[in-house]
Amino acid sequence: MSNIHKTAIIEDGAKIGENVTIGAFTIIGKDVEIGSGTIIDSHTVIAGKTTIGKNNHIFSHASIGTFPQDLKFDPIDDVELIIGDNNRIREYTLFNPGTIGGGRVTKIGNNNLFMGYTHVAHDCQIGNNCIFANGVTLAGHVEVDDFAVVGGLTPVHQFCKIGTQAMVGGASAVAQDIPPFCLAEGNKASIRGLNLVGLRRRLENKEDINELKTAYKQLFLEGKPLQEVANELYNSSSNSCVKELAEFIINTKRGIPFIRKSENIDE
Repeated sequence: MSNIHKTAIIEDGAKIGENVTIGAFTIIGKDVEIGSGTIIDSHTVIAGKTTIGKNNHIFSHASIGTFPQDLKFDPIDDVELIIGDNNRIREYTLFNPGTIGGGRVTKIGNNNLFMGYTHVAHDCQIGNNCIFANGVTLAGHVEVDDFAVVGGLTPVHQFCKIGTQAMVGGASAVAQDIPPFCLAEGNKASIRGLNLVGLRRRLENKEDINELKTAYKQLFLEGKPLQEVANELYNSSSNSCVKELAEFIINTKRGIPFIRKSENIDE
């Protein structure tokens, strides 16, 4: 049985699952679908063709599924926002659906934390177990892979990609792709080393970390052409993490921001 406050407005056509809680003065649009166990706090707007999975918690004053901030968008366009399970979406967040030109869908995975005032723009693709600190703004068409962490007050330029287990420091400005397993920071953000704290938490095999350290030195510290080294690593390494790092660099569309210097990655 769902717990819906008497002042909430649920438009005809909305689909509300079992054990859903909807707080005071919240508005749920007619094309919204909310999975079981999800909590939606007061003064929240969920609009458009928006599908929300199970056991999410959307905090007060969030705006979910409203029109994209794209001048080409037409309100009659058939676009949608899909949110998975077990996400925490904090106060004053803004999530937009996709656009016709960008694939029609903004998609968010499972077990993510979006802290206050975060923005996920149209056509973004977010993986699982990511953390976005307060004030992170993702422009249109941004991709973020699993277990990535983005520090507070960081804007990410449209069409950028952030790889698996990457860490972006707070108050950075991301204008190019951030490879998996790497640490980036600065304005504009550049690669500073490996995300060793994250790697030690997530990778059970220490040899994977050692292999990544060797690959990082070859890619970023030895002065050879980046794409050339990435291709060599992809073809020669049997380590799945190294291959993922190399493949990301090979396929980058916006380039990799790095400054060659003697960074210490052995701590």
